[in-house]
Amino acid sequence: METSVSTTAPNGVAIAYRDTSPIVMRDDVPVVLVHGMGGDGRTWAGFARRLVRAGRRVITVDLRGHGASARAASYRFEEFAADIAGVCGHLGADEIDLVGHSLGGRTGSLVAQRHPGLVRRLVLEEVPLPLREGDPVPEVPAHRPTPAELWHAATSMIRSPRAVFAFDRSMTEDVVAEFRTPDPSWWQRLPAMDTPTLLLRGLRHGSMVDPHLLESAVALLPRSEVREVHCGHSIHRDRSDDFAAEVLPFLMS
Repeated sequence: METSVSTTAPNGVAIAYRDTSPIVMRDDVPVVLVHGMGGDGRTWAGFARRLVRAGRRVITVDLRGHGASARAASYRFEEFAADIAGVCGHLGADEIDLVGHSLGGRTGSLVAQRHPGLVRRLVLEEVPLPLREGDPVPEVPAHRPTPAELWHAATSMIRSPRAVFAFDRSMTEDVVAEFRTPDPSWWQRLPAMDTPTLLLRGLRHGSMVDPHLLESAVALLPRSEVREVHCGHSIHRDRSDDFAAEVLPFLMS
C-alpha cells in the first residue's frame, strides 16, 4: 500500500500526512494514527493495511519535528494536539477515530479533551499518563528512560536498516520534561470525556504506563476499558497481531 505524502500548515508549521481510502468503505469515519516520539507515520504501515482491508479510511500524521513534517520553534503537547485537529479540519473530517502511541496517545487525549465531538473512539497505546500535583515519580518502569535511550528506541521502531526516521532531536529534553511535569488540568477534564476509550498497557520491562495512574484514570473516564499485552512499550510493532486483535474490534464496533 503506497500512499503519497501531502502537507498542510494549520498552525504555521508544515504537517505531513498520508490519506488512504479503501475500495469499499465500510465506515465513513476515518481512523487517524499518531506515532510516538522519534518515529513517524510509517510505523503504522502494517496496521494501516489491516484497517484499509477492513474498509476504513486511514490518515497517518507525522507530528511536528518528525518525519516529513517541518521542524518548529516549540514542541508543547498542546501544539501537537492543535496540529492534529488542524489536519482534520483541512481534510474536512469532523469526526474521527484516533489511535495514538506514547506521545501520540498523549496528544490524542488532548485532542479529545479540547475538541468535544471530534473523536468518536480513542485508543491510547502505552501512554505515559500525566502526574498530578504531589505524585511521586512513577515506579514503572523502575528505570526511567533517558533522552538518549528514547532516541535510540525511536530510531529502532521499524526493522528495515535502510529506513531512517527524520527527527528533530532538540525537542527531546523538552518533551521528556513535560511528561514529568504534573498536569492537573488533564485529570480535571477526564470526567467530561464521553469518548469510548481503550487503554493498552504492556506487561513487560519497558512499559511506560504506571499502573496506579492508570487505575486512577480509568476510575475518572466514563467509558473506558483496559487491555494488557505481554509486551514492552511498542505493542503495535512487537505484538502486531495482539494489537490488531484488541484494537480492530474496538474500532469496528
